[in-house]
Amino acid sequence: MKTLVKTFKNKVGATAIEYGLIAALISVATITGVTAVGGNLGNTFNSVSSHLQTANSANSSGSTGG
Repeated sequence: MKTLVKTFKNKVGATAIEYGLIAALISVATITGVTAVGGNLGNTFNSVSSHLQTANSANSSGSTGG
């Protein structure tokens, strides 16, 4: 406990703690953003894949074979 109190009284220790908190907040924001974009990107690729499969099957069933 004494070490913790000394760390908070020490300006260098307090600055290090502040930088650690800032880094943690940036990390949380980055993870949240990447997760949201990743989910939307996955939905977009699934939609494109579905449309391509539909177009491919329509093209295959409509062809006469040469």
